[in-house]
Amino acid sequence: MEELTIGEVARRTGVRASALRFYEQAGVLPPPARVNGRRRYGADAVRRVELLRFAQGAGFTLAEIRALFHGPGADAPLGERWAALAGAKLAELDALVERAARMRRAIEAGLACGCARMEDCVVGAAGCET
Repeated sequence: MEELTIGEVARRTGVRASALRFYEQAGVLPPPARVNGRRRYGADAVRRVELLRFAQGAGFTLAEIRALFHGPGADAPLGERWAALAGAKLAELDALVERAARMRRAIEAGLACGCARMEDCVVGAAGCET
């Protein structure tokens, strides 16, 4: 099995060595074997970091990614764990999109208000009366 130094994993993934150490400390990457005190990663570390970066780019937190890699049901196929995690994230995103739409409507209503004085404005109640 190919053994990679932390520098080699960093080079292949475009992730700084300090980030790799952080991911280990956060429990997202398993601690690598040590040879003479130096980290030696298996070739699978590159793929794991790529998956980690993909998940981060999709908005998953380190805690969610840790659960994906090492959480309950870690013996289940990755695809099943990913489907469960992704389904929950999609529901979270749907709620976020709805909240953003409500915020947008409120701001647009405020912009459309022609009230000269705050005391006359009823935006948020029954509309805006000038």
